[in-house]
Amino acid sequence: MYMKVSKMDWIPVVLVIFKLLALGIAMFFAIKWHYDRGEKGERRALLRTGGTMVAMFALALLGTGLVAFVLGGMLGLDLSMP
Repeated sequence: MYMKVSKMDWIPVVLVIFKLLALGIAMFFAIKWHYDRGEKGERRALLRTGGTMVAMFALALLGTGLVAFVLGGMLGLDLSMP
C-alpha cells in the first residue's frame, strides 16, 4: 500500500540529524581543545576542570530527576514501583 507522507513527518528526522551533527562537531573541537591544552603542561588544571565538569553534570542529572519526580507527583502521575 502507498502511504502519503507529509512534510511534517520529516521535520523531526532532519532536526535530530542536525542536532547530532552539531553536537558531534562541537564535541570534537572541545576534546581537541582540551587535549591541546593538556599537552602544554597544564595537567593539574585539566584534571581539576574535568572533575568539576563531572560533578556539575552529576548534580544537574540529580536535579533534573528530582524536579521531574516532584512535578510528576504534583500532576498526579502514578510513580510507584510495580
